[in-house]
Amino acid sequence: MNYFDELITLLQEEQQFDKLQHENLLLKSSLNERRMQGVTWFPIQITDMELGRGDYLSVNLNRTNHYEVEHKFRFGMPVCLFSNHDPDRDRIEGIISSINRDGMRISFRVDELPEWSRRGKLGVDLLFDEYSYREMFNALEKGKELSRDAKQGSLVRRLIGEEVIPIASIGEFFEHPSLNMGQNKAIQQLLEASTVALLHGPPGTGKTTTLVQAVQALLKQYNKQVLVVAPSNTAVDLLTERLDAAGITVTRIGNPVKVSEHLQELTLDAKIDRHPANKDIKTLQKQVRTYTEMAQKYKRNFGKAEREQRKALFDEAHRIRKDVDKIQDFISADVLDKSQVITATLVGSNHEVIRNRSYETVIIDEAAQALEPACWIPILKAHRLILAGDHNQLPPTVKSSKGSNHGLSHTLFEKLVDRNPQLVSLLDVQYRMNEQIMHYPSVALYNGSLRADSTVAQWSLAVDTEPVLFIDTAGAGFEETESDGAIFNMG
Repeated sequence: MNYFDELITLLQEEQQFDKLQHENLLLKSSLNERRMQGVTWFPIQITDMELGRGDYLSVNLNRTNHYEVEHKFRFGMPVCLFSNHDPDRDRIEGIISSINRDGMRISFRVDELPEWSRRGKLGVDLLFDEYSYREMFNALEKGKELSRDAKQGSLVRRLIGEEVIPIASIGEFFEHPSLNMGQNKAIQQLLEASTVALLHGPPGTGKTTTLVQAVQALLKQYNKQVLVVAPSNTAVDLLTERLDAAGITVTRIGNPVKVSEHLQELTLDAKIDRHPANKDIKTLQKQVRTYTEMAQKYKRNFGKAEREQRKALFDEAHRIRKDVDKIQDFISADVLDKSQVITATLVGSNHEVIRNRSYETVIIDEAAQALEPACWIPILKAHRLILAGDHNQLPPTVKSSKGSNHGLSHTLFEKLVDRNPQLVSLLDVQYRMNEQIMHYPSVALYNGSLRADSTVAQWSLAVDTEPVLFIDTAGAGFEETESDGAIFNMG
């Protein structure tokens, strides 16, 4: 079976299992159970509505209770607005265009919300995320097609093992005073790789620090925009902050998970709001709002003349909105063109505002925790590819047993490490653990290659305490929760 056909088959199995699991959650769980699992907000309060980009109705809303529950709503996910008056019939689907801890903005492809939205209490359900799967399937199909292209498909064929990846020639040694020898050597290899490079960063070895310095070096060497992506919003947020702190002009696509005013300022939406040309948009948006509100004053039981007047008002709002879209397109392009680095999730790397962009270098961080089909979304935009991660840590979450047993949890990073060990740059000095704590993972997972930096080698919580303490928890049970697609223990 073709390399990509096999991945498509496994992804189809995963999609079916994932969809069935989500549908069972919505169908078999009570409203309160869904609220506690973070997939439903009820009741909600609508705070604002306006005709948005592409003639979508943009609705801002807030949740009104259970603020302590960490929700699973994310930028770009499909949702359903419903009324408790008749939740099976009174419902309309939309897409999350902005999200924070207690509020979201949803885009609906209508001029106004249905009449039922003014009856009863309203809520929002998280729907199954077909979009992410669709993007992954599209990337796999394009990858399969590109692998057959003699001129354009070399990178793809090298990644799937059909062509040999050339070893980079060693040039002038890279040296940065704040990095250790292994980190400097790794950056040198990343810079000299013609098509593919692998950065293996065990825990505490400064992988993110190395990547940030590598990006600075790449910008200096090539002077071309770099795309930096990761599988989770949390990882993208960290990279965005660190790149910005290094003085790099970075633009974040999508919404950060982290509640940080400065991080919000780095998003494309925030930069559009601050752009000098945005004052023209605000003037036009007021006109759109005025015409829309006038049209919405016509309720049920109006005659032909009123219907025509209502249509004329909506038509004028749509016409002005198209002018707004043109200005926003100009501003978006201007902001993105002036960005040295664009950051996004794997799926977010194909957001409509950057869909047609390509990059000299694409960096995928946490690649050993990323589903391979998702990695192909940004890969197809790259001339050179850098994968960073640690395949000795937990693999990506695969829900279907068939997918897991037949290789969907086997990442592209791990495959490339197995086939091309000469491409791997290992960071071997860790700054997180006492050397006694480090000893076991070093021997068990990294062939004894890890070394503790002198600043932490003898470090302990107090002078007279041992660095390792085992606590018997038999019979105590455990608590765990889920956040950003990962499971972690409480406490």
